[in-house]
Amino acid sequence: MIDRSLRRVLVVLIAGFAVLMVQVSRIQVIQAEDLRNNPDNGRSILRDFNSPRGSIVTADGVVVAVSDELVGSVFDYQRSYPEGDLYAHVAGYYSFNLGATGVEKAYNDWLSGRAAALRLSGLNTLLGGAGEPGTVVLSVRHDLQEQAAELLAGRSGSVVMIEPATGAVLALYSSPTYDPNLLASHDGVAAVTASQELLDAPGNPRRPAAYADRFFPGSSFKIVTAAAALEHPDVGPIDVAPTVEYFAPLASRAIRNSGQRACGGSIDDMIASSCNTGFAQLAAERIGPEAMVEMAENFGFNDNVPLDIAGATAGVFPEDFGEKLRDAEDGNTVGVFADSPVLAQAALGQNNVSASPLQMALVAATVANGGERNSPHVVQEVRRLDGTTAHSVPTDLVNRPIEPETSVALRRAMQIAVEDGTASGLQMAGIEVGAKTGTAQLGQDVVGAHAWVVGFAGKPGFAPDVAFAVHVAADPQFPDSSGSRTAVPIARALLSEFFAES
Repeated sequence: MIDRSLRRVLVVLIAGFAVLMVQVSRIQVIQAEDLRNNPDNGRSILRDFNSPRGSIVTADGVVVAVSDELVGSVFDYQRSYPEGDLYAHVAGYYSFNLGATGVEKAYNDWLSGRAAALRLSGLNTLLGGAGEPGTVVLSVRHDLQEQAAELLAGRSGSVVMIEPATGAVLALYSSPTYDPNLLASHDGVAAVTASQELLDAPGNPRRPAAYADRFFPGSSFKIVTAAAALEHPDVGPIDVAPTVEYFAPLASRAIRNSGQRACGGSIDDMIASSCNTGFAQLAAERIGPEAMVEMAENFGFNDNVPLDIAGATAGVFPEDFGEKLRDAEDGNTVGVFADSPVLAQAALGQNNVSASPLQMALVAATVANGGERNSPHVVQEVRRLDGTTAHSVPTDLVNRPIEPETSVALRRAMQIAVEDGTASGLQMAGIEVGAKTGTAQLGQDVVGAHAWVVGFAGKPGFAPDVAFAVHVAADPQFPDSSGSRTAVPIARALLSEFFAES
């Protein structure tokens, strides 16, 4: 008779064997197709390099990626990128040696013909065969992408343009960039060497700064602070007394305005003049940490950005401003917190606040879209070989960070900033533009500042057609960079191109 201890051992062994069998079955049966079709799977890539692969084209028909047929090679096809570095951070690359990135990876099943809508019926499907490859059509416009590259030449920075009503990305460009043809090469040594050289290069050209890097947004973040004030039930009419400097509760250093000027007044006044003291006081004394965190997170900070290609980084807004030390008194309606000075700085897009250019473009797009935030996407649709649509990317509403009336108030304030404020360089005949500039200093001991402008534009009397963010990275060689002087001219040229072709 088996004793009790041996029986326990047998039970454990049988249970372990059962778990192992379940796991093996899950991998071999349930996940088998996902593993076969994963674009980072070496066997998948070997199989697919000997099969035709669909092209990637822009919204206006320019070929971005194509498979060239080879003769006398181990492989039947070579993936190539006719536009070189222009779409490297959107289309990505498809490499036997290095895997895949961007649209090449995210839409692999469509490009390889293995998506359900493209699969062949009958025996070929049962044997795991693919259907016809799909042509992936980007929402990105070639003219805007080219213009962005020309305008950022020689500077590190990003351009993002979005259709507010749908979330379709119309331009997504990062500088520096790289040539994906180098990484797609079938010469393994050459591809790996090129990859390492890019990783070691200044500015890491392989990294898509437009959506994968974070920067201090500076005064462009004041849109979020203004939204928090307008939506706060206890703030009431906003009329901040003009001041030259402001000491937040417990602060040892003052917050000052650019040019040592005094400013304050209404939201319209403070957005137009980019008033540091006014917005810092609103956040620290009338909005408070809880409402500021809630509004920032409603706009998508501290959460993943739902872009349809991998790598989009979440914006950051501090979530903890310390213990409440004193209750409300003497006009301070929220009380004093241990980190009230940090809250005052965060309201200006400084301290621990950071965001990608894509994140800030989405802030502007939400304001332009009546307060509704849509998921951004770089792909518009997938077409079959006969030109019919196999898949359309839908508009995906994420949430409503602000009410429609708040959206109207913010749009008016941003339009005033263009009519008679820091974004006046964006005035365009026959086009209604609203914007907020930003100049984010890196610290007292660091030369240079990030230059920003975010906003929207459209025909008067209609919903805005486009939202945008332009970011030019701080550079000691350009110590006088600012949102008004550096980013605004780039945005204006892009809007001129957009409306010339619309």
